[in-house]
Amino acid sequence: MFDRQKKGERAVLVLPHARGGGDAARRAAEFTELAKSAGAEVLGSLAARVDVPNPRYYIGSGKVDEVAEMARALEADLILVDHLLSPVQERNLEKHLGVRVVDRAGLILDIFAQRARSHEGKLEVELAQLKHLATRLVRGWTHLDAQRGGAIGNRGPGETQLETDRRLLGERVKMLTKRLEKVQTQRGQQRRARLRNTVPRIALVGYTNAGKSTLFNALTTGGVYAADQLFATLDPTVRKLDDLDCGPAVLADTVGFVRDLPHDLVAAFRGTLAEARDADLLLHVSDAADDERDRMHRVVDQVLEEIGAGDLPQLRIMNKIDMIHADIPADEDQEAGIHGRTPQESAAPAAAGPVQPRIDRDGEGRPRTVWLSAGTGQGLDLLRQALGELLGGDRMQSELHLPLSAGRLHAKLKAAGVIAGEVVDEHGWQLRIDAPRSVIASLAGGRDADASSLRDLLGTIE
Repeated sequence: MFDRQKKGERAVLVLPHARGGGDAARRAAEFTELAKSAGAEVLGSLAARVDVPNPRYYIGSGKVDEVAEMARALEADLILVDHLLSPVQERNLEKHLGVRVVDRAGLILDIFAQRARSHEGKLEVELAQLKHLATRLVRGWTHLDAQRGGAIGNRGPGETQLETDRRLLGERVKMLTKRLEKVQTQRGQQRRARLRNTVPRIALVGYTNAGKSTLFNALTTGGVYAADQLFATLDPTVRKLDDLDCGPAVLADTVGFVRDLPHDLVAAFRGTLAEARDADLLLHVSDAADDERDRMHRVVDQVLEEIGAGDLPQLRIMNKIDMIHADIPADEDQEAGIHGRTPQESAAPAAAGPVQPRIDRDGEGRPRTVWLSAGTGQGLDLLRQALGELLGGDRMQSELHLPLSAGRLHAKLKAAGVIAGEVVDEHGWQLRIDAPRSVIASLAGGRDADASSLRDLLGTIE
């Protein structure tokens, strides 16, 4: 198991950057927050320009000496490097510096290990940690002799300590994988039940600390932990969302994204991220007060592509408008494909002063961006309006009478979750149908007698 950070551990940060790296200051600030989130006491930091990575240390040998000198002067017991190091580089740095070295992936994994609360989340984190540790086992056991075989003459070198650890680690990975598959099967059954109910599914995604959990709590009675820190919540939470014009929906809060998220962690958290992949609509929450929001948008879009959710419809949520004091053009985010300034917005110049809640629309009048503050509640009514428009525009609502002889068709409609209300009497069922048009079309598109009867009853479905 990877060594977890001890609270108050004294750390020096190493911040590699390439020539012309314009976002070096932002990356340094984010890595500092990651270190503090893990419980480390940041004593100082040292920038290191890396145009060509050193295969031995990643950073230059001269810079390694500077890090060693700073670590001794500040009495640090931990070096945190804002980059993914190879096992050899990590081992060489530890040997040269004489203190423990943790790279960016290891730091993020440690934060996840501290924050995971659910059984599934803990299994996912431990599995990712073990996969990360598997490539680094050699550093701890190079000094140990082989285990000798028993009996006369010690019949062979036996199994080395390294081989023993690799075998035990492999067995643990297999056991965790099986347990995680069982938990994820149960969660998958819950998701399939929601799919059968045809209730629209919405997932909150976005960069970590953008305000997703605060927005989730403002819209529902979720009670999700929310704080001004990176990766405040990890475990998926799903709640019913009422008071929408389109009817009820299901809202899921997901783990926040960050640049250079370890691939093992993305793979391990497939259960959590499945809530985003299976959604009908993604609410991409952004910190409107952050000057680096465009870069964060690109990071989130990249992770969504990795998990197979890149093509899902998105509604951009520009959160924390109470923290900015100058109006921003309605369609400033052209990189994300939001070009939808309405004629009224184009005609009116941007006014100075606090940013007001609003909905930005595309050329067809569909909501593309909602400006709000989840913390103060400003604009939440506009978000509900936008959700009602996006999710309700493709729904079919009608009255339907079924005779008592159509019991099998009634059972199919009920199983599909398209019946919003019904009254039964001696003549049959009087149903109120409310469901996505695509679901009704799939039920009426078959070749059996029930599908034919449904087509006759509902008429032609466009």
